[in-house]
Amino acid sequence: MTEEEVPAPVEKVIRIQRVFINLLDTYSSGNIGKFLSNCVAGASLEEITEEEEEEDESKSAALEASSVKLKEGTFQIVGTLANPESTQLEFAMETYAAISREDLLMRLMECDVIIYNITEHPQQVEQAIWAVSALNEEVSHFEKRKIFILLSTVMTWARSKPLDPEDNEIPFTEEDYRRRKHHPNFVDHINAEKMVLKFGKNMKKFATYVVVAGLQYGMEGGILHTYFKTAWLGEVPALSVYGDGSNIIPAIHVLDLAGVIQNVIDHVPKVHYLVAVDESVHTLEDIVKCISKNTGPGKIQKLPKENAFLTKDLTQECLDHLLVNLRMEAVFVKENFNIRWAAQTGFVENINNILKEYKQSRGLLPIKICILGPPAVGKSSIAAELCRYYKLHHIQLKDVIAEAITKLEAIVAPKEGGEEEDEGEEEEEENVEDAQELLEGIKENMEQNAGRLDDQYIIRFMKEKLKSMPCRNQGYILDGYPKTYDQAKDLFSQDDDEEEEEIRGKMFPFDKLIIPEFVCALDASDEFLKERVMNLPETFVVGTHYTQDRFLRSLSNFRDINTDDETVFNYFDELEIHPIPIDVGKLEDVQNRLAIKQLIREIGEPRNYGLTDEEKAEEERRAAEERLAKEAAEEAEREHNEAVEQAEKMARWEEWNKRLEEVKREERELLEAQSVPLRNYLMTYVMPTLMQGLNECCKVRPEDPVDFLAEYLFKNNPEMQ
Repeated sequence: MTEEEVPAPVEKVIRIQRVFINLLDTYSSGNIGKFLSNCVAGASLEEITEEEEEEDESKSAALEASSVKLKEGTFQIVGTLANPESTQLEFAMETYAAISREDLLMRLMECDVIIYNITEHPQQVEQAIWAVSALNEEVSHFEKRKIFILLSTVMTWARSKPLDPEDNEIPFTEEDYRRRKHHPNFVDHINAEKMVLKFGKNMKKFATYVVVAGLQYGMEGGILHTYFKTAWLGEVPALSVYGDGSNIIPAIHVLDLAGVIQNVIDHVPKVHYLVAVDESVHTLEDIVKCISKNTGPGKIQKLPKENAFLTKDLTQECLDHLLVNLRMEAVFVKENFNIRWAAQTGFVENINNILKEYKQSRGLLPIKICILGPPAVGKSSIAAELCRYYKLHHIQLKDVIAEAITKLEAIVAPKEGGEEEDEGEEEEEENVEDAQELLEGIKENMEQNAGRLDDQYIIRFMKEKLKSMPCRNQGYILDGYPKTYDQAKDLFSQDDDEEEEEIRGKMFPFDKLIIPEFVCALDASDEFLKERVMNLPETFVVGTHYTQDRFLRSLSNFRDINTDDETVFNYFDELEIHPIPIDVGKLEDVQNRLAIKQLIREIGEPRNYGLTDEEKAEEERRAAEERLAKEAAEEAEREHNEAVEQAEKMARWEEWNKRLEEVKREERELLEAQSVPLRNYLMTYVMPTLMQGLNECCKVRPEDPVDFLAEYLFKNNPEMQ
């Protein structure tokens, strides 16, 4: 075929669909908007192949990046904001805040799909009813068909009577929506559903749908966020289940809910009322126990339902969802829609992926640090300060051994009373005989080694500690251990029976779950360390390894170990975890503040929930006190400066006055000295004649005394006589 015969490529016309979603900066609407912004319009009309399913196995991974380049033909997302100060959402083309209803209606008229989500903010119900009513009045002006989707909640079914009074296990489906009975707190929601369905008669111009969603989970958490946070922080011995926990909660992953909405937009089905729930039949107890086991203390406690209202973190709406008892099945969705499910089998079966995306969405990644160095270099003080800053767990060898022995003693000790039995009921199922045997072995080993334990026991206890839930959640700072290459290799080796992903290093596999992310190599000269120990208070040294003999022996031992070819630092280098070297001696900082600042720069920002309300209040109080103290100090300094300046001014004034008096005195003395000859002259030649003239003038009393006196002086001038 010649060039002339080559047919011109057919240009594919892609119709852009503009989608409006209310409150784009909230959990549910935000995740739905982000999901749709990555979906090509019409993509769900094609069957999903097995290869595509494998590629899209983790849809949430594609949504982790905050900045998403919009693919060609994807839905264009616009919408309102709950918080006018929200940062610009990168997945949205336009956002509106504090907009009038007239302007909002103009924006809605520009959209092909309008989604109103009333599952999170009840005040949006009125707005949704207004929107569907206003659009219905403008149907004659539609240039093309518009789709209106009301995203509602299964709470409008909460009080529905069973389909079969004798069989409560028959689930409700979309076909039963006319029999639904709402929860008393969701009257407005069911009225909104009825209103939306009423306006959807003209399918060619205005298609309206109601999608009722189960309890939403996934990504950054939703209603279950309170449970995740409580479990992750590890501050309570057990997670609370309100009531007996046997109530069945219909639920759905928020990305699967977004997939249902995508299919509604693409398919425009004839059924106008759809149920969006996963295939699970999980109770509240199942969900809470799953969270507690996988990210918390592993225990639950059942409390009366009334106690739920004392929990400040759970709103009334959240409690209503958690206490609902409802069996539902999304028959139409399963049979007619093409959804790349994130959690089709439910919350419990997909907890690992749900936890992973939850932690990534909220930046809750553990910080694992190992601090190594010679004795007295400042490992423990630096570790303690970093633990406070990052809220990590400080792991010291002696504490881990003591904790492990105490735990074993508690297992083998006879239980007294039911309370202890309840506490240990679900904690561990260790065989008492095995625990007794291990405890005896430890004590015997310590007796033989003068109170020290062999590495086999230490490695075992350390591994258990590093794999404990608090260390897996927040992270840890390993203080001064491992000391040798072999200890590090044994401690961080991959166990054969573990299901964790195995990552092979240069020479051997290591356990990704417990391997440190940062290794800090502190060091200083022997002279510096000796001087530091010598300057320690006597009360601090007594009973520690800082006594002269023990310290010198420990320092010598550390130097000997780290001159071999296989040091603990070589182990981390082989795994591409390069230690951060810090020479404490050169910093010349007794408090190690410079070393701590350098490590914080290397490690980065904390990866936790941030400050609690109490901590924020304490931080604000401390900041206010510091501000007041600073202002008081500045005021005192200003007053001091003013007083000094005033004193200096007065001193200068007094000095100036003294000098002025001195000058005046000198001038008087000079004038007096200069006036003596003149006075003598006047007394000798002038005053006698003048006195005579004055006396004569007084006797005569002429009319012009001056003229008389002048005449007298002229006549009686001694020189003329």
